[in-house]
Amino acid sequence: MSFHDRFQSYLDDLSATLGTHPKRLENFRNYCSALTLPIERKSLEPMAATVDPGNVPARHQALQHFVSSAAWSDRAVLDLVSDRVIEAIDADEELHWLIDDTGSPKKGKHSVGVAHQYCGQLGKQANCQVAVSLSVASDSASVPIDYRLYLPKEWAEDADRRRKAGVPEEVEFRTKPQIAIEQIRAALERGVETGIVGADAGYGHDGKFRDALDDMGCRATIKMGLQRQSGWD
Repeated sequence: MSFHDRFQSYLDDLSATLGTHPKRLENFRNYCSALTLPIERKSLEPMAATVDPGNVPARHQALQHFVSSAAWSDRAVLDLVSDRVIEAIDADEELHWLIDDTGSPKKGKHSVGVAHQYCGQLGKQANCQVAVSLSVASDSASVPIDYRLYLPKEWAEDADRRRKAGVPEEVEFRTKPQIAIEQIRAALERGVETGIVGADAGYGHDGKFRDALDDMGCRATIKMGLQRQSGWD
């Protein structure tokens, strides 16, 4: 089967989580297809210009609606993706739950959560957004099962900036280790197959993070020599 056919089959599978609205499914396919193309900026306007160059304003508006307003659940999509990957992993392979944060460089200041902070992609302090992710991995495969934007305190405490960017009122400031613990706890509650939790010293130096892992019965390995071990019931 060609890559195109495999990719379309994959999108068919994911479409089951989006309902039956034909325009929503069309915009989902256009959005996912644009993400795979070799374009420098993966924001909505250049994506619209790539997938529908003769109708850019309307396509841009449609993609904007799909991403920001359409009635679909990112949690449902992530759950289906993780189920498919975990099912494909050999039962003899050891699973790991990997905590990490990813920085996406930004040139402006209006994207939600953008600030001058450490950007792992660049290896230095830079203007960027940062998201905390929880991934399930083995020697042969890996897949993110949770991905949450980190909202710096300067954003969380700026009511005017939050309002202009549409940040929900219930979103409060959380440190990266706090976000990671919430992701791990939610994965356990959903019944995701468990594995050894791995994180770097940025998380491991946080005593509350390590204590929370122990309280949940998680075995953990922290890079740079900082380790806590306990068993899962």
